Amino acid sequence: MSTRPKMNLIKPIYALLVCALLFHTPASAEMPQSEREATYKQLEIFSNVLSILQENYVEEIDTKSAVNGAIKGLLFSLDPHSSYLPPESFKELQDETKGSFSGIGIEVTIKNDFLTIVSPIADTPADKAGLKANDIILEINGEKTKNMNPYEAIEKLRGPSGSEVTISVYREGWEDLKKMTMKREEIPVQSVRAEFLSPGVVYSRITKFQSHTAIDFKEKLQELKKKEEINGLILDLRSNPGGLLHQAVSVADIFIEKGKIVYTKGRRADQNTVFSAHPNGEKRQYPLVILVNEGSASAAEIVAGAIQAHKRGIIVGTQTFGKGSVQTIIPLPDGAGLRMTTATYYTPDDRSIQALGITPDVEVAFVPCISPDKPKAKKDILKEADLTNHLPMKNLDDETNPDKVVDGLEKRLQEDNQLRSAYNIIKSLFLFSEYDKTGR
Repeated sequence: MSTRPKMNLIKPIYALLVCALLFHTPASAEMPQSEREATYKQLEIFSNVLSILQENYVEEIDTKSAVNGAIKGLLFSLDPHSSYLPPESFKELQDETKGSFSGIGIEVTIKNDFLTIVSPIADTPADKAGLKANDIILEINGEKTKNMNPYEAIEKLRGPSGSEVTISVYREGWEDLKKMTMKREEIPVQSVRAEFLSPGVVYSRITKFQSHTAIDFKEKLQELKKKEEINGLILDLRSNPGGLLHQAVSVADIFIEKGKIVYTKGRRADQNTVFSAHPNGEKRQYPLVILVNEGSASAAEIVAGAIQAHKRGIIVGTQTFGKGSVQTIIPLPDGAGLRMTTATYYTPDDRSIQALGITPDVEVAFVPCISPDKPKAKKDILKEADLTNHLPMKNLDDETNPDKVVDGLEKRLQEDNQLRSAYNIIKSLFLFSEYDKTGR
């Protein structure tokens, strides 16, 4: 039987919601009176519903859980990238951007109410197990994932290094679900790798844009330059799900001397920001090829879009994911966080990437090495435009042994036709630049 004192909890909650609304909306003074009254009316309805549930629901209501659930539902109804982060999830997000977390190494989103992989992070348990973009995770440790928030799923996928997690995966073309059990690992802190593919040609891969990515990338290039002159660079952003906006800007700034890199536009004036390039102390004018695919998203698309707009390099691969929105993380008093979409971003030539992506200059579909008796299954590529409630489109090894390096290159070129295309292009650009210098 319910007791009347529970009703006393509702008014303070309602008052807090109203105060929070006023406090966190600097433009509230400009909000029409009718709109303010409509908002308060809806908050009052919420308060009444919660009060009725506390009084009459079959079991006692946990008020905090109920309010948290309502907040999650509110954000989930807006767009796929806005979400409420409980304290544990908020801490994990902070750890991840610093490059330190333990799990299986995948980026996930929601497509048609199903938990879907955007991309596995290179050299992680998920990557080694063969998980790919567009795979659908239907269960985590026996728990159904339908309608599960991405951050709730990530929380369940992560855990102590060495512990196991079992997932049920569906891929188009498979007759049955596959259960995969993986050991969680400490996902490598380094998001950048770089090496010479052949004399003068550097291959670098950025797996995610973390808090130290730009510095690490510069250091890698400096280390390689001490060994040998760099005459061309292939920057691999395939299956890079994005990360920190300012790190993407800093990476693009390495190769662009002046002009816009990206700009953002939001509903509020303080969300309208232009990020510009700066003259570099060291000229890096060598030929540049950027590799992208359907798993290249957000910050990766910013880099590719800026390089393409400035005609600083050639984009090779397949159409990118198309996530052109900016999320702002706001800490909340109880240690939780609010991840909120606040703006959309545009390339220097005024293209919106939202739900469109970057179209490569040279389109090369990935063709895996498969046996003739096992034809490639048709792939339903996941894009930002496929996501529920997506924002609409808007216009406006041993580097000192050359033989070993060449052997490794030959193996990679045999297995990766996109890299092979990029390598051929970079060699052609290098030869052309040499011709241009000599006039012969």
